[in-house]
Amino acid sequence: MSKIADNYNELITELPAHVILVAVSKTKTVDEIMELYNCGHRIFGESKAQELLPKYEALPKDINWHMVGHLQSNKVKYIAPFIKLIHSVDSFKLLKTINKEAIKNDRIIDCLFQIHIADEESKFGLDISETIEILESEAFKKMKNIRIRGLMGMATFTKDEQKIRKEFKQLRFDFNTLKNKFFQEDDSFNQRSMGMSDDWPVAIGEGSTIVRIGSSLFGERDT
Repeated sequence: MSKIADNYNELITELPAHVILVAVSKTKTVDEIMELYNCGHRIFGESKAQELLPKYEALPKDINWHMVGHLQSNKVKYIAPFIKLIHSVDSFKLLKTINKEAIKNDRIIDCLFQIHIADEESKFGLDISETIEILESEAFKKMKNIRIRGLMGMATFTKDEQKIRKEFKQLRFDFNTLKNKFFQEDDSFNQRSMGMSDDWPVAIGEGSTIVRIGSSLFGERDT
């Protein structure tokens, strides 16, 4: 059995049954992705549309592709025909573009709002007041081809577990705020995408329902 398969089999025994594993395959080859696919895994995440598209074309069509990185509005059209979930909606402009491209493809595209919870300025994301503003707007209420499934957040890159825990707690608090204010009757607003290779156990402890894991599965990323 390959190292990737070993890593996968070990990880899935540790993950609670209700948590969705997104195998982050950015910079990884089609062959490496197929090693996980052959273990039975079907959910993969990419960070760049231009890297995702050739992989989508080359790989089996029962893979559920997630966009987990910053998405530029002008790249949405390339992934709109097939993307399963966009984790990284960090602006109203992007959301409008996703809706427009979803209409063209006669699809409803599932999305998560990316909330900025880390100290690092380099990380993308909305703050909670901006998110509320979007949800209260007439333009949003007219969008029929997107479905908001929940929130995504990235913790500060630090060894300080208490700090990471506090940031994930904040995302859960923000999720509950939006759930109570806008999505009380909507059972599909139920996802909290938080936790990566270094911090997923903390994230799950704070209520994560989706973890995005790359290096713990595939080994360290090629740059």
